[in-house]
Amino acid sequence: MPEPISADRATAAAASPPATGAPSTETVAPSTSAEATAEPILTSAGPLVLPDPLPAGPGGPATVPAGAATAPVPSEAASSGGEPPAPGASSSGGASSGGASSGVVPNSLPFGRPGRSMSNNPFVFGFTAALGVLTAWWLVQAVASASSVLILIIVSIFLAIGLNPAVEVLQRRNVPRVAAITAVFLCVILVFVVFGLAVVPPLTTQSAQFVDQLPQYVQELQNNPLIRDLDQRFQLLEKLQTYVTSGDFGTQMFGGVLGIGTVLIGAVFNSLTVLVLTLYFLGSLKSLKRMAYRLVPRSRRTRATLLGDQIIDSIGGYVAGNLIISLIAGVTTFFFLSIMQVPYALALSLIVALTDLIPLVGAFIGAGVASLVGFFVSPTVGIVCLVFFTIYQQIENYWIAPTVMKSSVDVPPLATIVGALLGGALLGVVGALLGIPMVAAILLILREVVLPRQERA
Repeated sequence: MPEPISADRATAAAASPPATGAPSTETVAPSTSAEATAEPILTSAGPLVLPDPLPAGPGGPATVPAGAATAPVPSEAASSGGEPPAPGASSSGGASSGGASSGVVPNSLPFGRPGRSMSNNPFVFGFTAALGVLTAWWLVQAVASASSVLILIIVSIFLAIGLNPAVEVLQRRNVPRVAAITAVFLCVILVFVVFGLAVVPPLTTQSAQFVDQLPQYVQELQNNPLIRDLDQRFQLLEKLQTYVTSGDFGTQMFGGVLGIGTVLIGAVFNSLTVLVLTLYFLGSLKSLKRMAYRLVPRSRRTRATLLGDQIIDSIGGYVAGNLIISLIAGVTTFFFLSIMQVPYALALSLIVALTDLIPLVGAFIGAGVASLVGFFVSPTVGIVCLVFFTIYQQIENYWIAPTVMKSSVDVPPLATIVGALLGGALLGVVGALLGIPMVAAILLILREVVLPRQERA
């Protein structure tokens, strides 16, 4: 019968290392590679780390009753008197069949262990890719639907940037910014009002005169030998009279009037929208710049601020310079047409000033309209108008424009043409107006950022 071991001797024996060559009585629970690499289980209460699995008993995997503490169960070697198992011998029961890796399902997982992740599933990948394509298509459709509003916003931003130099000039003369913005904005509204008062009454008067003189025009057509011969052969005037007296003509004319009214209402609404947005952008331009610069990392913020201010100054100088050139063209045209006694001189001069804002072709459009009205007065007046506008365009291109634009933008002529053509192809007249300052901004970025980086590389 073995002698009982006291508590002191048991403590000393546990603390002292085993002798060299003596077999160790300490057993180590076997572990598998799956347990070594097992990740914590994610639950609603947070990540859960499972306890070490219990060793298998003689009859299979050890189990723990519900509510009992998960204390380690003595190994088979310890229960048999402390003798270690023979080398190479496998433990009995469920240890050799995966019982050590089965473990115990704790009470914190009432619905069992979660399954495998589906992140690498082909179905999940395809579904996610399809959702990405649908989202991109929806964004493109949304941008296309809101393109008219986006154009108004872009035009308002450019007008605000173009009017900002005038506001800063007033500020340098000790005028508060609010008062300077109010003064500049009132001038813009005055230009719109003058344009409306100068253009709308002549158009209304001429339309009424055309309706009143329509029978006389028809009579003159009948007196024309060529028209009379064509009428005798094809009955043109009879068909025209039948069409006018029928209901189709009235319906189409009514629809045309509605279409013209819709266009006019849309133009007025867009003009008011641009004016309001320009006022807001002009008042909050500094805060918008600060917010945009804060999006840049701190290490690059200084350089981005300098480049951004230079781009804004260039765009503002271009818009302001173009407005000055158009104002000079309008004033010169008004005095010339007044001297030549061409009717509606104020309306024609405003049309020339507005079309002069369009790069490349705007000046020719305004000159053509004014010269056509001059030919209605007399052929001599029309020819004089053509000569005047031809000479003036040369003076504007080689003297006025370089003098005004020398401190705003430095864009090569080829880049100007390409920018205006591409802008006009993308956004029409608005794109042609905005193409040149955008080209100036791109050239500045290339000159200050891209080319120096290429030289260092």
